[in-house]
Amino acid sequence: MKRERPMVIDADALNCLAPWAEDLRGSAELPMILTPHPGEMSRLVSRPIAEIVKNRVDVARSFATDHNVIVVLKGSPTVIASPDAQVYVNATGNAGMATGGTGDVLTGIIASFVAQKPDDSLGAAIAAVYLHGLAGDIAASKIGTRAMIASDVSNHLGEAFIALGGEAERLVR
Repeated sequence: MKRERPMVIDADALNCLAPWAEDLRGSAELPMILTPHPGEMSRLVSRPIAEIVKNRVDVARSFATDHNVIVVLKGSPTVIASPDAQVYVNATGNAGMATGGTGDVLTGIIASFVAQKPDDSLGAAIAAVYLHGLAGDIAASKIGTRAMIASDVSNHLGEAFIALGGEAERLVR
């Protein structure tokens, strides 16, 4: 069966693909967005986690260009790299988001944005990462970072949309 849509690959799917990472190929027509944290990236590139963390931009850019994929390397800061070597460093987010499930929230946002704009997967990934981090920042401002859990991020997505879209986000259409 041949893939007919863009796809987002996260978590254990990345771990399952790690032995065949060299064969992973995206395309401009059918983008692949990979969302590894440093441990998953380490398995994909067979390099130590410390090296991934120290060289976040270079590792993400290299993998994206070598495999023609979009890489969202999660962490502080989250780095988005495109197949044409563009790199975006996200300014939102905080340490409270380093908890189980927040990456799943991010993957869901990315997938929903790609579904809405399949012709701009890179833009969808950048916007999703920013919105996810902003929701995390709003949650942290209300409850602090120490006790944050993934649902705190998803529960503050509406406020993040309002912060970005202003009053237009409040209008019922």
